[in-house]
Amino acid sequence: MIKKLLALSFLLSIFYSYSQTAQLSAYAEISIITSGPGDHLYEKFGHTAVRVKDPMLNIDLLYNYGIFDFNGPDFYMNFVRGFMKYKLQRYPFHYSLKSANEDERWVKQQVLNLTQEQKNAYFKFLEINAQPENASYFYDPFFDNCATRPKDILKDILKDKLSFDTSILKEQKSLRDLMNEKINPNTWGSFGINIALGSRLDQIATIEEYMYLPEYLFSIFEKSKFTKKGEVTNLVRSTKTLLEFETKASRADSFSPFLIFSLLFFIILFMSYNDIKKGKRSKILDFSILFITGLIGVLIIFLWFFTNHSTAPNNFNFLWAFAPNLIMAFFVTKDEIKPWINKYLTILLVFLALIPLLHLFRIQKFTYPLYPLILLLAVRYIFLIKFQKIGFKQ
Repeated sequence: MIKKLLALSFLLSIFYSYSQTAQLSAYAEISIITSGPGDHLYEKFGHTAVRVKDPMLNIDLLYNYGIFDFNGPDFYMNFVRGFMKYKLQRYPFHYSLKSANEDERWVKQQVLNLTQEQKNAYFKFLEINAQPENASYFYDPFFDNCATRPKDILKDILKDKLSFDTSILKEQKSLRDLMNEKINPNTWGSFGINIALGSRLDQIATIEEYMYLPEYLFSIFEKSKFTKKGEVTNLVRSTKTLLEFETKASRADSFSPFLIFSLLFFIILFMSYNDIKKGKRSKILDFSILFITGLIGVLIIFLWFFTNHSTAPNNFNFLWAFAPNLIMAFFVTKDEIKPWINKYLTILLVFLALIPLLHLFRIQKFTYPLYPLILLLAVRYIFLIKFQKIGFKQ
């Protein structure tokens, strides 16, 4: 569908070319279009776009800041490095509505209560930014996305005349809390995101940070006010449901992280007990645990220090995914575990003990499917510490 929209918007740009001096008529409407969540991971948050409709100019266009191309040059490498290029695309609104209907996603429209001058300013901004030389921008899922852009344009036009409704702030949620509302924490997609991103996600969100999510943008706009011709009035003139579907629920994966790590915990608990009974050690198990956690730790360090992801720094997941484990994995394959390795494993246990404390004091929240994995690591580290002095049969 994305490819079709890209091709369509390119062709339509030939026909829909308005000069910077084009003026909307008095019958024009600028609307915020909010779509419910879809089936794919990148659709779970819903979507926001801007509709410009003017029957006098015979236009009904959607301005969509959420266009990207999986097949673009170096897309995946740029994604990992935090340089995700998205673009603004403009195309007839009915194509967007047709696509949402096919995907069974609800769509709601909020007509903004703007003056004629403000509508033209919004339209002019969109038109300039829809030009190919201006359309691209570096996407940030939390601070610069399809929902924040329409809001920021409105802020730029209305300035201090705009007042966002802050009643929702009583709930005291962080960006991570808001994210986990939309993506079930017991999915592999959510698990990967939660361990890749750091403690910046755990600060209490401001009113504008709530609006990185389309549904919160919709709710806040619905109650917000602005000063229009000297009088305080509603930001939204009217609201209408264009497509009505049930909101797609975010469900846990069938083979969820919590299930898999819980099974692994019991398997490794049994293997450790069996090793104790037989007086020997499963070296391949110890190597695998340290090598995999070390590899994840290297990825965390890479995201933290060598990418442009705004929320990757200060990631305390390094406490269980400790990068030096990658090297230590080769030392535990030796027949004898040296005393200094005992001290290293003790440090790893201390790190694991810090995790629930960091979570409790809201320094960084750790996704709950991670806890069986933490217990798994603790069991094996304790096993190695306790029995390294006794020695193992070879």
